[in-house]
Amino acid sequence: MDAVFKALADPSRRELLDRLNARNGQTLTELCDGLHMARQSVTKHLDILEAANVITTARKGREKLHYLNAAPINDIADRWINQYNRARAEALADLKHALENPAMSDTEFVYSTYIRTTPEQLWQALTDPAFTGRYWGARLYSDWKVGSKILWSEGGREPEDIDNVVLESNPYTRLAYRWHKFQPMHAEMFGWSPEELAEHQKEPITNVAFDLEPVGDTVKLTVTHGKFGPGSQMLKAIGGGWPVVMASLKTFLETGELLHIRDKADASA
Repeated sequence: MDAVFKALADPSRRELLDRLNARNGQTLTELCDGLHMARQSVTKHLDILEAANVITTARKGREKLHYLNAAPINDIADRWINQYNRARAEALADLKHALENPAMSDTEFVYSTYIRTTPEQLWQALTDPAFTGRYWGARLYSDWKVGSKILWSEGGREPEDIDNVVLESNPYTRLAYRWHKFQPMHAEMFGWSPEELAEHQKEPITNVAFDLEPVGDTVKLTVTHGKFGPGSQMLKAIGGGWPVVMASLKTFLETGELLHIRDKADASA
C-alpha cells in the first residue's frame, strides 16, 4: 500500500487521475492536452501510477490507453473502512458521485488486479466450472475452443445456452468471449418489469477478455469488457460486478477461502 499512498500524494498525479475519472481510456497525448507539464513529466507520473496499480493500460492498435483501476483503492477501503460503517461511507460517496458527475458515458470497462498464483492455476480458475462456481456463483461449461458455446449454470439451474461464445482462447495468456444479454433471471434480480427487461435486451452484444501476465510471483489479470452502447445498463451492472468477482477470485486463489461480500450488481448480469 505504500506505493499507492506515494502515488496519490502528488497533486499532479491526482490531476491525471481526475482526468481519467472524467473520461476513462485516454492516450498520453490526450492526457497532456491542456496540462502545464512537459510530456516527459506526464509519462513519469503515469509510470508511477501504473506501478502502484492505480491505473492500468491497454493497447488498441498503435495507441496505449490509460484507465483508472479501483483494485488498490478497494484494498484500502477493505482494510480501514469495512470494520466500521462502510455502508454509510459508500452511500455518501454514491450521493457525491451522483451530484458531481454526469451519467456514465464510457463504452469500455477495464480492471486489473495482481494475484499470487501461476498462469496455469489462474486459467483453470477462469475455465473450470468447479472453480467458477465457488468464487463466482456461476458454473461455466465449455471446451474453450474458439467458436464454442459457453453454457451457464447459476442458482442450481441446469446449464443453459445464453449466447456466450468463445472468441479467443490462448491458454495461460488470453481468454475472450461474447457476453450474453440480460436474461429473465436478471429481471428478478433487479426488479424489472417485462417491459423493462425487453428494453434492456435491445442493447448491443458485448465482449469480455481476460489477459494474464506473469509479474514476479504474481499474475496480473486484466479484465476488459467493451462494445457498450451509450448509457448502457449492462455497463452499469458489470461495473459493480466485475470488481466483486475479481476480489473473490483473488481471495480464493491466495487463501483457499471464499470472500463473503454484500450483494451488488452481479457481474453475471
